[in-house]
Amino acid sequence: MNKQYWNFSAGPSKLPGEVLQQAAEEMLDWHGSGQSVMEMSHRGPEFTQICDEAEADLRTLMDIPDEYAVMFMQGGATAENAILPMNLIARNASHSADYVLTGIWSTKSYKEATRYGTVRIAAQSHQDRQINGQTYAPWTWVPAFEEWKVNPDSSYLHFCSNETIGGVEIGALPDMSTLGAGSVPLVVDASSHFLSRPLDIRQTGMVYAGAQKNAGPAGVTVVVLHRDLLGHALPYCPSAFDYVNVARERSRFNTPPTYAIYIAGLVFKWLLAKGGLAAIEAENISKAQALYRQLDSSGFYHNAIQPEYRSRMNVPFTLRDDSLNAAFLDGAKKQQLLNLKGHKSVGGMRASIYNAMPMEGVLALIDYLKEFERQHG
Repeated sequence: MNKQYWNFSAGPSKLPGEVLQQAAEEMLDWHGSGQSVMEMSHRGPEFTQICDEAEADLRTLMDIPDEYAVMFMQGGATAENAILPMNLIARNASHSADYVLTGIWSTKSYKEATRYGTVRIAAQSHQDRQINGQTYAPWTWVPAFEEWKVNPDSSYLHFCSNETIGGVEIGALPDMSTLGAGSVPLVVDASSHFLSRPLDIRQTGMVYAGAQKNAGPAGVTVVVLHRDLLGHALPYCPSAFDYVNVARERSRFNTPPTYAIYIAGLVFKWLLAKGGLAAIEAENISKAQALYRQLDSSGFYHNAIQPEYRSRMNVPFTLRDDSLNAAFLDGAKKQQLLNLKGHKSVGGMRASIYNAMPMEGVLALIDYLKEFERQHG
């Protein structure tokens, strides 16, 4: 009998078992074509069908209207940190953009963008703050929307809606008109909670996400862009990264990550079969509530994030005694609980409970948390 392993990796992360099974069955011969998807021409009728279906299913999942282009690109969200300013920062004569910094990933996005124009910080949580009588450390809290200072001449406002490393999630989208910047498009790096909850694309100018959290394997980046924002690429933007070219050719301007797009398409169909984003959000809420409830139940474990901004996807926590970290991870592995070590920049532990992680896996982790505390508390 096969052991049941639970993979809590932050990414590349767990994929739905049904998706992997279907991919295995279709590996050598996709739908009687005599070809593996990995062998297909990216311009042939078979892959054209795969890619177009993936786009159509994503549009259905997210209710994406025709005035938005859907693009499957390469390089991950990290590459997109450069590609997007190369395409958008010259949209206004100021050649400037505003960024909100709430953790390591948004800070990386900001630093990359400074290579292409004037980049300003609209808000940041890089210092301690007292909130409701409690002191929160840098990157564990979020500035309220009314604190965001957006310049009305900016080409766009960028923020990361879920910080994978820090476990900070901004579930709502700001109303740009109340920030005095109604004509400034909102750009959202949604990588770590993409497709985990509904998102009103009409409130944004652009949403992008590396697929390797909730949408598929590493190798493909999803970009959803309002078509009004096309056509502003800097002169030195590579043609393969010019959104005009990618949108016009429906993600096939050059050879895209064909197999990653195929797997992402299967994930989209899996989500649709489960009832869509509202249904998966309900599951994610239940999983996150159960795990945070256990972490908060004693002083043995601690999550440091401002409660209203705790991520449903990435749950960092520490043990009261850091000297027990190695024993915790060793014991977890023996219980088939994998990849719980926190990011090297922050230490501690981190459980990523993306869409494909069922409640059963979360409950297995909770049982282990209880047992480890019983033995070492």
